[in-house]
Amino acid sequence: MTDAGSAAAAGGAGGGGGAAEHGSEFRREMGPWANFALGFTYLSPVVSTYTLFATALATGGPPMIWAFLLAGAGQFLVALVFGEVVAQFPIAGGVYPWARRLWGIRWAWMTGWIYMWALLVTITAVAYGAGPFVAILFGFEPSVHTTVLCTVALIVVAALINYAGTRALSKAAVIGFTAELVGAVVVGVYLLSTHRFHGIGVVVDNFGAGGGGSYAPVFLAAAIIGFYQYYGFEACGDLAEEVARPGAVIPKAMRRTVYVGGAAATFTCLTLLLAVSDYRAVIDGKDTDPVVRVLFDALGEVGARLVMGVVLISFLSCTVSLQAAAGRLIYSYARDKMVVGHRLLRSFSYARAVPHNALLVAAVIPIVIAFWSLISEDALTKIVSFAVLGIYGSFQMVVLAALRARLKGWRSTGEFRLGRWGLLINAAALAYGIFAIINISWARNPGQPWYENWIVLLSGGVVMGAGLLYMFTTHHYGRSDSPAGDAIPQRSEA
Repeated sequence: MTDAGSAAAAGGAGGGGGAAEHGSEFRREMGPWANFALGFTYLSPVVSTYTLFATALATGGPPMIWAFLLAGAGQFLVALVFGEVVAQFPIAGGVYPWARRLWGIRWAWMTGWIYMWALLVTITAVAYGAGPFVAILFGFEPSVHTTVLCTVALIVVAALINYAGTRALSKAAVIGFTAELVGAVVVGVYLLSTHRFHGIGVVVDNFGAGGGGSYAPVFLAAAIIGFYQYYGFEACGDLAEEVARPGAVIPKAMRRTVYVGGAAATFTCLTLLLAVSDYRAVIDGKDTDPVVRVLFDALGEVGARLVMGVVLISFLSCTVSLQAAAGRLIYSYARDKMVVGHRLLRSFSYARAVPHNALLVAAVIPIVIAFWSLISEDALTKIVSFAVLGIYGSFQMVVLAALRARLKGWRSTGEFRLGRWGLLINAAALAYGIFAIINISWARNPGQPWYENWIVLLSGGVVMGAGLLYMFTTHHYGRSDSPAGDAIPQRSEA
């Protein structure tokens, strides 16, 4: 694979101009490191690890940490495919315009629809997950009501940062990246030095997790911590029209996000694992919040609250990055007249160079979802069940579109190319994605009602069904004359 510096910038021949075709209203004010920081804070190793550590450890024991390697290797293949696509089509909105150019308008419409709802739900999930840490930081008792209020506050603050423009977003991403990485390293080194109860060998001992049967199903259930970790790199491409030399910069930023984010997440998880004194207490359900207990035991109340402050910055920066990606996707969708209200949603603030109405939607809908949790005790859980499946599904729609286009003769003309390895990497990325989707969706609780046991698949089916109904009753997908399917070479007529 090569970064072909001599290739035409930002897309080259074959219809890759992307932003130029739309007369982009964005400003190219985001540098390479800010673009990487955006992807890193979206991926957010602290948010994902702290959120799912207890669940993964209780389900699979210490070997669950190998899920980071499994998911990291698979998603790295996806990042390579995305890097080649965005190098040729550096268009705001990410997976939607990529699917449009690689396959066509209907495929793109559904890809964008699924990814849009997955992003909006994920914004709620991340902001909601910050609630208990806010409670610990400020010393009040967490409840559903306080958590919802914290969720709303975090989403509003994130929206204000996004409204301030690309430069403010870049600064917020770099600050979030620095705080999260330094915090993870400092806390991790401290735990290893002063609060380590086990040797590295525990990562191959499940301590009886899952009973006496085969460990493979148990590990795959616990592997959700890895699958939840490795997305965010695509956000680097969502802001493609705001990055100088996107064809060269964004593929590198995507790969760097997987390298650094994955390493930071694995290190964070390992240091927490070695600091948990009693694995059986976690596996048996006696210790339900090992992360908080470890931090308070190791650092004391003052130290633990300082760490909670860093964790809160991580949650905020992750929410900011998610909103930025969702806003650009909605704007790109509306710019191509693909959704009702497109005239309003494509409205643009030239003073700050941001799609203000699209960003408003990326704040209001997650807030509505958060308030829904007050109506139904498990409503948020059911909604959030779709988030990971939706993101993986929309990713694989792009991967499949790239593979189809490649088999029909597409060869990237962007600044980053996979060359002769492209077909193999593309096929392997698709195989991994199918495996991940099956594992995420699989029912593992036979004691629950069938509709709860299959909630992930059912929620995905509802979103897809609603999307298909909307698409074929409104026909918005056919209103735009923007290029579609032009990645595939057209056969010349004799």
